Amino acid sequence: MVPLLDLQDFLLRARVLKLYRQALRIARRAPDHSRAELRQVIRQEMENNRDCKDKQKIRFLISEGTERLKGLTEMLGMQGHC
Repeated sequence: MVPLLDLQDFLLRARVLKLYRQALRIARRAPDHSRAELRQVIRQEMENNRDCKDKQKIRFLISEGTERLKGLTEMLGMQGHC
C-alpha cells in the first residue's frame, strides 16, 4: 500500500518531478552526441537522492538542481542549441 503524503511532502514531490521534467526537456536541446549521456546523468542524480527524507536537504537539492539547469540552459544557448 502506498503511504499517504502530507501536504508539504506532496508539494515537495511535485517540485522534484517538475525539476526532473524540465531537465529532460532541456536535455533534448543538447547535441545528438551528448544527449543520451546527459539524460543518463540527470536520471542518475535523481536516483542517487531518491530515498532522501530530509525536507531541508530536498529543498537544497531542488535549489541546486535549478541553478545547474540555468547554467546548462545558458551553455546550450551560447552554443546555439536553442
